[in-house]
Amino acid sequence: MNYKAESRNGTNYMAAPTLIGAYACLFGAFWAYTGFTTSNFTNWLLENTLTIPFIILLYYLNRWHKFSALAVSLIFIFLMLHVYGSQHTYAENPFGDWVKDQLNLQRNHFDRMVHFGFGFLLAYPMHEIFRYKLRLANWLTYLLPLEITFSMGALYEVVEWLVADIFFKEGGADFLGMQGDMWDAQKDIALAVLGTSIIMLHVFLVRKRLGAK
Repeated sequence: MNYKAESRNGTNYMAAPTLIGAYACLFGAFWAYTGFTTSNFTNWLLENTLTIPFIILLYYLNRWHKFSALAVSLIFIFLMLHVYGSQHTYAENPFGDWVKDQLNLQRNHFDRMVHFGFGFLLAYPMHEIFRYKLRLANWLTYLLPLEITFSMGALYEVVEWLVADIFFKEGGADFLGMQGDMWDAQKDIALAVLGTSIIMLHVFLVRKRLGAK
């Protein structure tokens, strides 16, 4: 990743509207495609319950703080991974099955890849807000993404359980994607935190090497 795209006053160059528009069109088309071709429409609806509110939140966040091209690209990749996972249920994701066969694994780990991606891909956009918009103390710009990832990961697991248990008891197992692992939720949270830790350490070391804080 390149963190050199900073102006002399310390702010990131914003992503071009054309880039955001292109990503929006690609995502919209892919989102519709997964909905039309899903093998489990009820699960697809469940998995995408928070997708639209999240996109609306991103829209207003980008009006408040103009994200860099890097941040927008990372968010786009995460959204595409999530929607791809919802197409066939996370437990039956084709790429996850391929990895499972290649590495002789006991379960489909695509859900864990996406949880890791939640931390790895969304931590930098959070860091960018804290660093350039809110101008917090340097150490907080690295710590807060870690704490938010931990909190949001735990909150998501609770919401996921409540939605499955209250509204979709029959399809809840597919939605939760535990695949027989009683510690699935804890492992998902841990992987998200690991992803955030790795990317924040990477950003810190790159900036240190470049002579920036």
